[in-house]
Amino acid sequence: MRKTALILALCMNAFGFSKQAVAEQEKNVDVLLIGGGVMSATLGTYLHELEPNWSIEMVERLDGVAQESSNGWNNAGTGHSALAEMNYTPEKEDGSIDISKAVEINESFQISRQFWSYQVQKGVLQNPRSFINSTPHMSFVWGDDNVEFLRKRYAALQQSTLFRGMEYSEDHQQIEKWIPLVMEGRDPKQKVAATRIPIGTDVNFGEITRQLVASLSKSDKFNLQTSHEVRDIKRNDDGSWNVTIADLKNNGAEKTIKAKFVFIGAGGAALPLLQKSGIPEAKNYAGFPVGGEFLVTENQEVVKRHLAKVYGKASVGAPPMSVPHLDTRVLDGKQVLLFGPFATFSTKYLKNGSLWDMFGSITTSNVMPMMHVGLDNFDLVKYLISQVMLSDDDRYEALKEYFPDAKKEDWHLVIAGQRVQIIKKDAEKGGVLRLGTEVVSSQDGSISALLGASPGASTAAPIMLDLMKKVFKDKVATPEWQAKLKEIIPSYGQKLNGNVAATEKELGDTSRILQLDYTPMTPAANDDTDASETPAAAPAAAAQH
Repeated sequence: MRKTALILALCMNAFGFSKQAVAEQEKNVDVLLIGGGVMSATLGTYLHELEPNWSIEMVERLDGVAQESSNGWNNAGTGHSALAEMNYTPEKEDGSIDISKAVEINESFQISRQFWSYQVQKGVLQNPRSFINSTPHMSFVWGDDNVEFLRKRYAALQQSTLFRGMEYSEDHQQIEKWIPLVMEGRDPKQKVAATRIPIGTDVNFGEITRQLVASLSKSDKFNLQTSHEVRDIKRNDDGSWNVTIADLKNNGAEKTIKAKFVFIGAGGAALPLLQKSGIPEAKNYAGFPVGGEFLVTENQEVVKRHLAKVYGKASVGAPPMSVPHLDTRVLDGKQVLLFGPFATFSTKYLKNGSLWDMFGSITTSNVMPMMHVGLDNFDLVKYLISQVMLSDDDRYEALKEYFPDAKKEDWHLVIAGQRVQIIKKDAEKGGVLRLGTEVVSSQDGSISALLGASPGASTAAPIMLDLMKKVFKDKVATPEWQAKLKEIIPSYGQKLNGNVAATEKELGDTSRILQLDYTPMTPAANDDTDASETPAAAPAAAAQH
């Protein structure tokens, strides 16, 4: 044995190898995060808090983090809490409004607010106004049917304590006080309606990601490798994973990371990477890419006259991410206005991806579900074709529906990020288009991926919390993890909806820490008032930056 080892060592030295060189090609870590977006940054931050001795590696294909979907210019920056997004409150066949999804999303966003607040208190996140700002959320519609829908939506939401403080109006003058740009130049005889709630937010998820990763990078237990692309993922006999990565700035030189747990948070690239793992759960999924474009104005005379995220109703067949909205944004320290999105179609799964992305993810197990979805969603296909055919004048006319006096020369078009909607096998239909996000994990919990789109980044904190409950089940059950999670998320383990006192406390605490505007509502005599008995709250004060 000693003689064999000596011969091997001599051979390695002869060819220029050394023990150090071999070690540099292989690395053992507890956690590997694939993708440098808000999901990976959030999970990494959680795990560093819960298990500070775990080694964490983050691998990003681009030369920096938060350059794809998490980048501020690649998404709408809405703190998705269902305050304005009408697609989260569908009308049922009997004409009633289903608010269950809206309540679920709002509850989730409150967890994100608590997570960010904790990080501010710990000094992980700096200067809240660099990443979150108070921005009223509004729904705006016109026409008899749409006005009737919004009226019913408002009434239904009053049954939830999470939507206290929402106002409703069909009066032109009142709505003009809220959003002058939307009403000026509008036909005074047009039937319109709007809801407004001041506790909405504009969020820069790119800035959150950069700050979380910067804080993690201060630890010797964390390492970030940018400009590195994952080439292969293989399971080891001991249940760990060998992940081959290529250094894109060093002629594609490859090395291997051996990880006990792998999380794939790579946006649109998550599905192809999950497929490389070979886990049977990946066979249930396919992807449908949808891109977006926005019109943007930086004319401060216009920008300063609009402070709201104003959501309209989506066109028939449009995916949720294509709901039109006129938004106040704060990006790179500057306030701008954004209108859109206008859907685009590309076979790329990432903005910086390849045209072969979609074709490369097609397998014998998901091709039929994709075909079934294509046949069952003809309205979506028709909608995308119509969007791709839009001219500059068409986009301008769409803008004028929300901003009648808009001047074309004030606006320019920007390309937003790519989103990949989930297509999942279905026993009855063959395949269904799934909206939202979904965590896919191996049976043993050693590898997980996040698929899907909106509300996405807004609910990164609760999504990663749910992921940990699934893949670190035993750890989550320990008193140590329970206590730490309760410290990070004070409302952990309880529902806010239906509990006025708990809701008021959570909103008050997070608003103070995140420097957001909030006017406390007067609680009912009984703090445990059931949601169905809670009266509509009085209008709250207008929010300001």
